[in-house]
Amino acid sequence: MAEPQSYSLASGKYRAEVASTGAGLRVLEYDGSPLTETWDVGTKPPLSAGLVLAPWPNRVADGRFTFAGTEHQLEITEPSRGNASHGFVRRAEWTLVTKTASRVEQSVEVGTHDGWPFQLTVTVVHELTDDGLVVTASATNDGDTDAPYGMGFHTFVRVGDVPLDECTLEFSAGTRLQLDPVRNLPNGPSVPTAGSGFDFSSPRILKDVWLDTPFSAELPDADGRALHILRAPDGAASVLWTDREFDWVQVFTADPGHDQAYPDRGRALAVEPMTCPPDAFNSGIDLIVLKPGESWTGTWGMEYRSA
Repeated sequence: MAEPQSYSLASGKYRAEVASTGAGLRVLEYDGSPLTETWDVGTKPPLSAGLVLAPWPNRVADGRFTFAGTEHQLEITEPSRGNASHGFVRRAEWTLVTKTASRVEQSVEVGTHDGWPFQLTVTVVHELTDDGLVVTASATNDGDTDAPYGMGFHTFVRVGDVPLDECTLEFSAGTRLQLDPVRNLPNGPSVPTAGSGFDFSSPRILKDVWLDTPFSAELPDADGRALHILRAPDGAASVLWTDREFDWVQVFTADPGHDQAYPDRGRALAVEPMTCPPDAFNSGIDLIVLKPGESWTGTWGMEYRSA
C-alpha cells in the first residue's frame, strides 16, 4: 500500500495541505491563520475531518436500499445506530492525477462492495487562487447500468485560534430535515427554518449551541452561491460557499458534552456540503442517478474575509 501523502498548495496569502487519504483537506490557512481544523499526516482524521464522503454522504438506514427494482444490503459501518455511513472512499488512498504549486487533482475508483455493484470513478480538484479555495468534484459512471450517487465533504471550519463559543454562525437555509436523535435518520418532512431555533439567517453566537442537522440551502449571493459564515468577535470570518449542486449542508458541532470533542480544540464546527440529505438512497430526495458513461460535477469553496 502506498504511503499516505500530503500535497502542499499556495496562492497569495493562502496555503493548503491536501491528504491522499480520503482526498482530505488537512490544512487551509490565510496569512498563517487557520481556517480549518487539522490532523497529522498518517493518522486517522478526527471525526472524519476534511474527508470526501462518496458515493453517499451521511447515512443509509439499516444499510439497505432498493434501486431499479433490486434490493441492496450494504455493510453496517455505524453499528451503534445500525447504519451504513459516509460511503467507501474516505479511508481509501487516492491516486494523484496532476499537481502544480496551487492545484492538486486526485481520483479514486469506488470499486464494488457488499451491496454495491456499481462502478464509479470520483475525482476531486483542490485549487487555491488569490481569492481562496475552490473544490471541484466529479463522478463518472464507468459501468453498464444506471447508478445512484451522492457526495459530501466533512469540512471543519474555524477562524484562527478564536474559540468556537466566541464566534457567530450565519447562513441562509430554507428548510431543515427533521431527524431521529437516536439514529440520526429522517423521521419527518423538511420544515421551514424561519423564526425557529434553527434560523441562522442572522448571525447567532454559538455558545451553548449544538447541532447535527441537515439544512437545504438557499442562494443569497449574486453568483448563485449559498454562503455559510463563521465570524470572530472582531469581524474576521471564514466563509464556506456552495453551488447549486451541493444543495444541502450538514452542520455539526463537535462537543465534549456529547462525547465528540475535537482533539486539542474541544468544541469545533463542521459545515458539510452535501448533494443530498441523509438516507437519500431510500427517500430519493435530490438523489443523483448517473447513466452509463454519464458524469456529474459540483463546486464549493472557502475564503477569508477581514474584519
